[in-house]
Amino acid sequence: MKYLDVNGLRGARIGVPRDGYFGYSPKADAVVNQAIDALRNAGATIVDPVKIPNFDRTTLNAAEITVLLYEFKAGVNAYLASVAPGAQVRTLDDVIQFNKRNARENLPYFGQELLERAQAKGDLTEAEYLEALEKCRRLAGKEGFDAIVDEQNLDALVAPTTTPAWPVDLVNGDQFRGSSAKSAALVGYPLVSVPAGAAMGLPVGITFMGRAWSEPTLIKLAYAFEQATKARRAPQYLDALP
Repeated sequence: MKYLDVNGLRGARIGVPRDGYFGYSPKADAVVNQAIDALRNAGATIVDPVKIPNFDRTTLNAAEITVLLYEFKAGVNAYLASVAPGAQVRTLDDVIQFNKRNARENLPYFGQELLERAQAKGDLTEAEYLEALEKCRRLAGKEGFDAIVDEQNLDALVAPTTTPAWPVDLVNGDQFRGSSAKSAALVGYPLVSVPAGAAMGLPVGITFMGRAWSEPTLIKLAYAFEQATKARRAPQYLDALP
């Protein structure tokens, strides 16, 4: 495949965090490895591999779930409070109770355990939340993502966005294996995902991730990659895959 020379990528330093971001989907890896070659051919300097400190640290994983539960409850409550008067649900607890009253229609295959765990949490002033948030920002940010970006003088990191889409499975549930969101999302840093190719007709994305306030750089790099590869294919809405 011939790639265009795109100035938006020339001279950019892009890291590839193999540990934790690759290996869970050989098909996604193959597509994104080809995308990394496209970045290199378009003028980017590829630093491969790089290792993000604290990525698999147990205490960070626990703090991540705590922050998610607190912020999910706060976010849902804030959103529902703004909907039109007379709505049947105005809080997360209203949603939970509505689902229980209509379990046959709303919960025929799966429960709502995550919603109930979030509802059990307090507000965003509680010590448990504040301590977990500080831990996420420090371990994933200053001592994690920022550390490797500074050490290698990187403009961005790239990884597979996630696996190709999986079929609905009412027995085993979602077949989620991994994604590109963890490090940047934990500390609130920006991500840009664009099409990188396809596996057996299913789209695979590549995610550009950067440190705080790097949105202009990420948009420039992602746009340049799109122009270099033209990897996006319009959806065909097929009844079945080949």
